[in-house]
Amino acid sequence: MTISEATEGNATNAARKIAVVGSGYMGGGIAQVLALGGARVALADVSAEVAQKNYDRLLVESDQFIADGLFPEGVTEILKQNLWAAKDIEEAVSDADFIEECVPEVLDIKHQSLARISAAARPDAVIGSNTSTISIAALAEAVTNPERFLGVHFSNPSPFIPGVEIIPHAETSAATVAASRELVHAAGKQTAVVKDVTGFVLNRLQYALFHEAAQLVEQGIATADDVDTLVRTTFGFRLPFFGPFAIADMAGLDVYNFCYKSLQTGFPERFATPKILSDLVDAGKLGTKTGAGFLNVPAERTPELIAYRNKAYVAMQKLIEELGPAPIN
Repeated sequence: MTISEATEGNATNAARKIAVVGSGYMGGGIAQVLALGGARVALADVSAEVAQKNYDRLLVESDQFIADGLFPEGVTEILKQNLWAAKDIEEAVSDADFIEECVPEVLDIKHQSLARISAAARPDAVIGSNTSTISIAALAEAVTNPERFLGVHFSNPSPFIPGVEIIPHAETSAATVAASRELVHAAGKQTAVVKDVTGFVLNRLQYALFHEAAQLVEQGIATADDVDTLVRTTFGFRLPFFGPFAIADMAGLDVYNFCYKSLQTGFPERFATPKILSDLVDAGKLGTKTGAGFLNVPAERTPELIAYRNKAYVAMQKLIEELGPAPIN
């Protein structure tokens, strides 16, 4: 769903009252998303002045996005109707159905903020944290009724990145997860529910790639520019359309199994074959060519899948050519 679609008569969020605590770049962007999804959203920060300043910034930013063709006409008026700056945390959260904490990534600051939120919010209000690194269970120690608390991790820039990581901890109720996903979907985003482990999923994957890339540059195997070029023009080119398991299924899991063996000649420990992969290969489940793999795409759908893949890649190349190179160099 696009920003335009999310703002067209969205009744799902219309009756919801939301508070975003921490109105900086990340929190402000999340507030924009939720307000454009139809909810009434309060912005809170360390002071009323900071919250008001960031509210004003979001309106200016919205006008610029409209001028750049990134937001549809009328969005700033929607923000003026649905977004407001509260004098403090207590005012923002007192009647909220959902509260998103977006304060700095420091455990003490988050604990202090979550304690204030818990004390002032309704006991049934769902509380989410936008943390990208801190254990949700550790944060939950500061929350009363911790079953209504979870991670709701948006990515930067939140108005334009469609995915949101939903991270329940051991005590989070199923109803809390469902309510959070519904709210995020109503704002035009997609969700994935993951477990409360170090790095969650998004950053664990992101930093694994960066770690390998950094080693290649440190060892003089390639320059940073060459690594970036290869990532964005090869496997990274596929990632807007297919995740790693879909890509593996299409390539053939037997091919992946063989490539792991090749990699092990130079890096036996770092590239040990994942058991989940070898088990599928041993069972004859080789991906789309056998109709079973990680995602179990029926073999008869392979021609349709390949046609979609080819169309998607051509469209992506046209988009890149239309945009021109990123202004990095």
